[in-house]
Amino acid sequence: MRCSGGVILMAEFKLVLGFKEGKCVQREVKDQDASIFIGKKIGDKVEGSAVGLEGYEFEITGGSDKVGFPMRKDVAGSARKRILAVSGKGLKKKAKGVRQRKAVAGNTLHSNISQINLKVLKVGKENLLKAAEKKEGAEGGEGKEEAPAEKKEEKKEAPVKKEEAKPEDKKEAKKEEPKKEKPAAKEEKPKEEKKD
Repeated sequence: MRCSGGVILMAEFKLVLGFKEGKCVQREVKDQDASIFIGKKIGDKVEGSAVGLEGYEFEITGGSDKVGFPMRKDVAGSARKRILAVSGKGLKKKAKGVRQRKAVAGNTLHSNISQINLKVLKVGKENLLKAAEKKEGAEGGEGKEEAPAEKKEEKKEAPVKKEEAKPEDKKEAKKEEPKKEKPAAKEEKPKEEKKD
């Protein structure tokens, strides 16, 4: 992307695509594909063909800048600002009605944004969820098979025979224990007969 001064800006974004099923898929876009997002605001719609995903349609729901400050829809512009807020993105509620000073990024995408959150409105030909599951299965499958084998080896080494006490030892142990004395019974006083 070119600025007014003729300087070329290189942009790189991490896209988090959220599906209705509650699952997310991550993609990275650079240079040409990334330049499409610059200048867009939270709530704008983006065609998937611009990012190389035919038939998809996305809505920008938020993001965060390179330092980690979250974008807020109600803060205009692309600059980072300190706002006085009660609730919303980037804010942990302390108590009802308590306002806090919080630094957040504006609602306009620019080159210092690192992550963009997108909601999938239309699903295209390519099934991103299945592709992501296959990729995870290929990476995680090898590790899952190795882990139980290691546990089995550990279990084989772990059992150790317990030495049982011989009957003679038990008798000696009983003899050594001091006998507890029973408390002496209280002596009862004879009842005096009443004389009339």
